[in-house]
Amino acid sequence: MVIAFTLISVFLVSLISFIGVLFIAIKSSNLSRIILLLVSFAAGSLFGDAFIHLLPEAFEHFENTFLVSILVITGIFIFFILEKFVRWRHCHIPTSPEHPHPMVTMNLIGDLIHNLIDGMIIGASYSVSIPIGIATTFAVIMHEIPQEIGDFGVFVHGGLSVRKALILNFLSALTAILGGIISLILGPAVKNYALTLLPLTAGGFIYIAGSDLIPELKGCETAFNSLTQLIAMACGSVVMALLLFLD
Repeated sequence: MVIAFTLISVFLVSLISFIGVLFIAIKSSNLSRIILLLVSFAAGSLFGDAFIHLLPEAFEHFENTFLVSILVITGIFIFFILEKFVRWRHCHIPTSPEHPHPMVTMNLIGDLIHNLIDGMIIGASYSVSIPIGIATTFAVIMHEIPQEIGDFGVFVHGGLSVRKALILNFLSALTAILGGIISLILGPAVKNYALTLLPLTAGGFIYIAGSDLIPELKGCETAFNSLTQLIAMACGSVVMALLLFLD
């Protein structure tokens, strides 16, 4: 059951890489508004998964709560290091002269590592419980939708054809499957592998939501935009709370 859920989930995450082509015909102004709502929803989902699912589960299974706190902070540092030294910026806004992105090669390298980690996180979450795996998969997918739109834009802006951009984006997304397989192998072999990844993942989700997603919601400070973003963020957290009923 765990194997099936993991493989299906990481494959679905990989398919998200094709979503960028759906937004080609949309005007840039409308696309920006759509993406900002998706980013808001993703931020709420990541916060919700971290604080509603991952952290309570980690505190329940670890007798040493101090260790859990250290692992959460470590997760934040790990994602900070990955973003600083592996990828120029983990960004969800389409490329433009006012909002430049990293070069295609650097973006591809960052994607390969990012998707690999996503797969490992999903596999480890399912190893703890099916509901936590589903919640984490949902949070990852919600985060990946605006991310993959941005990545597709980077590849096209970097000179690739639409076809090549889609293929490259999909190939980089396939490392999520490899990450899921790694967790399925290491889970039974390494003691507390899955449980240790829970607070690390929570720290990573908190970092992504707080450091990458929320700052991108600034700069369009009309009352209506702020309210819709707040509602979208709240909806993301509410969905995470509703997934508790899967237990």
